[in-house]
Amino acid sequence: QDFHNLRAFCLSQRMLFEDDTFPAHISSIGPNLIPEYKLRQIQWKRPIELQKNPYLIMDGVSRFDIMQGEEIGDCWMLAALGSLTLRKQFLENVLPKDQGFQDDYAGIFHFRFWQYGDWVDVVIDDRLPFLNGRYLFVHPRSSNEFWPSLLEKAYAKLHGSYQNLNGGYLSDALVDLAGGVQMQFSLKEPPPDLEEILNAADKSKCLMGCSTPGQPKRNIELRNGIVQGHAYTITKVVKIRYKSGWKHIIRIWNPWGCGEWKGPWSDNSPQWDHVEPECREDLLRKKDDGEFWMSCKDFQEQFSWLYICNKTP
Repeated sequence: QDFHNLRAFCLSQRMLFEDDTFPAHISSIGPNLIPEYKLRQIQWKRPIELQKNPYLIMDGVSRFDIMQGEEIGDCWMLAALGSLTLRKQFLENVLPKDQGFQDDYAGIFHFRFWQYGDWVDVVIDDRLPFLNGRYLFVHPRSSNEFWPSLLEKAYAKLHGSYQNLNGGYLSDALVDLAGGVQMQFSLKEPPPDLEEILNAADKSKCLMGCSTPGQPKRNIELRNGIVQGHAYTITKVVKIRYKSGWKHIIRIWNPWGCGEWKGPWSDNSPQWDHVEPECREDLLRKKDDGEFWMSCKDFQEQFSWLYICNKTP
């Protein structure tokens, strides 16, 4: 499907695009993702029906725009997407700027994903599935910003249905969004220079994610706040002055958009009392936004795999 030709046709006919190849129908959801009685209750709505003034992007793209839907286990893809928002050199490839709700709006959008050695342009209409008045899948934190929901829909179309996003590999999603080379490290037997690897990857602006052990899709949250069988984004790695020495700490984001680590270096932990106030102010956001800091030692204990993806090896 050619995005520009389809949009030009819709504009000339003064009609909104309806995508026959990924219709507003149960087939696009998948038969087994949610119970049949819920499938029958799904309504499809365009952002212009939901908001007076919808936007594709407001004030730039941020990981905090994303909140994972309760009905689908696509944290593996959203963790990769969270990392993508920090790397503008990759982001512009995936999210083309030539679209929106303000100019030349015709209910049609497109996104690009790397598949088998090529960038594939995926065209969608902007009808989103709702159940009982709530987003069925990704919902934006800001009520009138729609890039996360539309990008997720395009990725679902690429895979055949939303159901096919229910469980997957973070390593695959990183490659799909970056078109690069990914490496993974087991944290059960981590490399001796893990801190240096993390630092180098962060400085090189790589995409980074990690996952916890356990059964995916069961969403068991431990007392310490870490979710088992879940994918997370690594958003920053720093070395800071701590007491009389230095400490490596890692910032991690949960695609749920809430739910954080409660151990050392968490938002209200006493460790921050021993960090210079200026540094503390720069690094610490005391909000339940799903993002938290932890030490390299705790990171190795709580997570099972580290994933790093960059343009070149």
